Amino acid sequence: MAKAKKAALKAKAKPRNKALFDGGMKVRKAVLGAGYVDNSMASADDFMMAFQEITTEYCWGYVWTRPGLSRKTRSMLNLAMLAALNRGPELKLHINGALNNGLSKDEIKEIFLQVGIYAGIPACLDAFKTARDVFKERGV
Repeated sequence: MAKAKKAALKAKAKPRNKALFDGGMKVRKAVLGAGYVDNSMASADDFMMAFQEITTEYCWGYVWTRPGLSRKTRSMLNLAMLAALNRGPELKLHINGALNNGLSKDEIKEIFLQVGIYAGIPACLDAFKTARDVFKERGV
């Protein structure tokens, strides 16, 4: 049983498009932090590795490396969408990423106020609470 568990934790990424995966990994680490990404990859078992591959290859490699929008703009869009969808843990991660991409506390506040008008006050309130916690953790 212990051998099976240990083997499951040794899953290796097998991307379909190595160039997209490698580019995605570079951007993903720059935005979210190498420690977070390395931990996500290292803790992925065979089941979760498929998610890690598709996220890195297509989300980060295909979309985030495109030239049409800056990383800062992509972060702004992510914050608005994640807040509107009430995706708290993912929102927390992307608030950190947005700060890494140069967004200010005031810009994040304005994004969430806009969410409040178009997606509802409860979503706005949750986003503000999540951001407040991230700011406190980071000393912002």
